[in-house]
Amino acid sequence: MKFVRFGDPGKELPGLIDAEGKIRDLSGVLPELNGAALAPSSLARLRGLDPRSLPVVPAGTRLGAPLAGIGKIVCIGLNYADHAREASLPIPEEPIVFMKAQTAICGPNDAIVLPPGSEKTDWELELVIAIGTTARRVAVGEALSHVAGYMTGLDLSERYWQLERGGQWTKGKSFDTFAPIGPWLATADELASPGELAMRLAVNGERMQDSHSANMIFSPAQIVSYVSGLMTLQPGDLIFTGTPAGVGMGMQPPRYLRAGDRIDAAIAGLGEQQHAVVAD
Repeated sequence: MKFVRFGDPGKELPGLIDAEGKIRDLSGVLPELNGAALAPSSLARLRGLDPRSLPVVPAGTRLGAPLAGIGKIVCIGLNYADHAREASLPIPEEPIVFMKAQTAICGPNDAIVLPPGSEKTDWELELVIAIGTTARRVAVGEALSHVAGYMTGLDLSERYWQLERGGQWTKGKSFDTFAPIGPWLATADELASPGELAMRLAVNGERMQDSHSANMIFSPAQIVSYVSGLMTLQPGDLIFTGTPAGVGMGMQPPRYLRAGDRIDAAIAGLGEQQHAVVAD
């Protein structure tokens, strides 16, 4: 299944995408798409629905983030060797973990808002994992059984605040609109393998990132297992799994986002995001 949330900001309703690509309104049978909705029993009930029995949402309706009530946003840094090299940093021997604020979440076509005075806001395309059942110290072989689904995500990063102002990376990662997700959340059964997905991102039509989730250093299963050993993962938590090479910081000279830029990003099977970059 592919779940969406549609409507004006703060008033989104739950929906799903049917076999013809139409958005169907789920609000009559599901109050919200949140962690509780991702429970196995809830997903089994929703799979029993006939999408044709649900109202069609008008074409062009805004899509919000496909998951509400998000708990933790855990992120993995330098999870692609080519990205570590372009950042002139050592390839990690175990996952680098940091956090993003939940208030950074926005929809797949919402504007990316540059923080006041931003000079070094950068793009990072990432596969995002949505947790469906509680995971605490789970083995690698069991890890993906706790995953409800996957999304396209961007980990926007203000490099000045991330790297030059001291403290942890969270400072440069948590500005409003710095974590767009969607357009849809695909349940785990929709993907043959989360480790075999083509990834691409363009800025103003110029391809910047062109990679594959198979190039991860640590696989989704390894990541879920590792993070669950550090903290209990709960339904509705997200894990951003790292970005491949092609970010602005790695260019010579570095290139960063400016008001008026446009971002187009997609992961195979998980849909495309399109963003205008605007000044605060």
